[in-house]
Amino acid sequence: MSSVVLSGDTSGAITLAVPSIAGTNTITLPAVTGTAVVAGQNSAITAATAQASTSGTSIDFTGIPSWVKRVTVMLNGVSTNGSSNYLVQIGAGSVTTTGYLSAYFQASGTNSVVNSTVGFQIYNGSGASNVAHGHVVITQVSGNNWTASGTLGESDTTRMQFLAGSIALGGTLDRVRITTVNGTDTFDAGSINILYE
Repeated sequence: MSSVVLSGDTSGAITLAVPSIAGTNTITLPAVTGTAVVAGQNSAITAATAQASTSGTSIDFTGIPSWVKRVTVMLNGVSTNGSSNYLVQIGAGSVTTTGYLSAYFQASGTNSVVNSTVGFQIYNGSGASNVAHGHVVITQVSGNNWTASGTLGESDTTRMQFLAGSIALGGTLDRVRITTVNGTDTFDAGSINILYE
């Protein structure tokens, strides 16, 4: 007799397809709590705890599980006290600060494209008055190779930013940092969070 083992959150409806067999077939599912897991992979989108981007020079999210294939970074009304571009960096054990192959495009009265090797950059066009909203999606290609793309806009002016790039990490991704290129500008408004799946 074979058995079916399910682990994870069974609070929702679960349907099992079984072959037609004469007689009565009974499947008993024990009450299980926690996050649904199938073959070692989390089937749910998990939100971290949003962090206020109102102080400090960087916002870190650590402890990202090893099975994660995609991370979405969300900026909600984010601002700093300076004009250095925003920077999204990822890492394995520590934040990776070199080796990125990326570019960003800012669309406004004067369009421009800039490359970056220190992270996935987000244009900070208005300096201290810039208020950014949007997201950056970081997706696993294979192994420790990751790509990123993002779309953001400013509520203080008519300007949009688009970014794309890739990075080969030295290990399994477990963290994301949002900072600035100069590393000294201080966040002074908004909030930042991540989703991972």
